Order: sequence, then C-alpha cells, then structure tokens
Amino acid sequence: MYVRTMFSTTTLMAAIVFFLATVTTSAQKSTKSDKNQQSSTAAQTKTESKKMPEYVITVRQGNKELGKMTIRLWPDVAPNHVKHFDARVREGYYNGTAFHRVIPDFMIQGGDPNSKSGARESWGTGGHPEKVNAEFSDKSHVRGVISAARTQDPNSYGGQFFICVGNPTFLDRQYTAFGEVVSGMEVADVVVNSPRDGRDNPLEKIEMTIAPKE
Repeated sequence: MYVRTMFSTTTLMAAIVFFLATVTTSAQKSTKSDKNQQSSTAAQTKTESKKMPEYVITVRQGNKELGKMTIRLWPDVAPNHVKHFDARVREGYYNGTAFHRVIPDFMIQGGDPNSKSGARESWGTGGHPEKVNAEFSDKSHVRGVISAARTQDPNSYGGQFFICVGNPTFLDRQYTAFGEVVSGMEVADVVVNSPRDGRDNPLEKIEMTIAPKE
C-alpha cells in the first residue's frame, strides 16, 4: 500500500513537472514569435520609408543662395510621376531652370527647360517630350504639397511642377499631387513674395538645382 501510494505521488509530480515545462516552452515560443513579428513590422516600416525618395532643391537668385528645400515624393500615390521626376533629376534636367510663376497664397511653379536660356516669354511653355498620364488621388492640395503642372490635357505632365504655398484644395482630383516639402518651406515663401511682372514671373530670375538627398 505504501509503495503504491509513493508510485502514484511520483507519477503525479512527474506529470506536473512535464505540464509546467510544456507551458514554459509554449510561452517562450510565443514571446519569441511576438519579438519576430515586431522585428518584421519594424523592418517593413523602415523599408517602406526607404521607398519614399527625397531630394534637395537649392534655390538661388543671382549670386545669392536663398536656401534649400527638402522634398519627399509619394511613389505609392503617383508612381509614374515619381519615376519621371526621378529620371529628370538624375540627368540634371532641372538644374538652371527657374521658378517662372509665383502667386502669393497659391503656389510657385518651375522646372521648364525653356527657362534655362530661352526668352522669358517662352518660360512655362516647355517640357520634356515624354508625357505622363494623370494619377489623381485623395491627396489634397495643401501648403507644402508638390503637384504636376500640365496643359488643359490632364495627361500632359512633362516635368514642370508647382509647390503649394497656400491651400488650393480646388485643384484636388484635377491635378496630380505626388510629393511634399518636408523642410525649407520658408524658402518657398521668399520665392513667392519676390517682385514679379504681369505674368507672375519674378523680375530677377530665381533658379534651382535638384539632387537626390544623400
């Protein structure tokens, strides 16, 4: 009787130890799984952040640098516009072009190759031969947003762009927003408040260079 009781107690204790070990192992696996999931989520967020390219626009007027603007584009919103813009930046297309149209409380527009050395009357009429179709979205035209300039044809984006200094939300779903200014909007404010002619073109040329942010 005594031996049988001892055997039963020993068996019971062994079962308890086995159960506790199983629970501990399961908890450890769960914790490890949670950490792996958190690590995966963080990595995904970092990767998504890397996919949003950034560029630096350096603005000059004569021999004076007015400042720099850092912009971030939205490939998930307007992939074809971003691709076009990136290709032009990498070939130096925008370097030496002007902000040829500046309207307070509205926007500053630039990026026309005609403004490098062409007659002022032609500034705003040029563009790259490769055109991009509209990519309208829910992104609203608010201060700091970068959008595609075009003709009356929605599918005519050829590289010119504008930066909103006001909140022209009436442009929503009519123009393709494809990025935003993340720092340096004070530079845009200087540009838009420059003395200008009847065509809203600054009296003294304000030009830009654009390079990928390192």
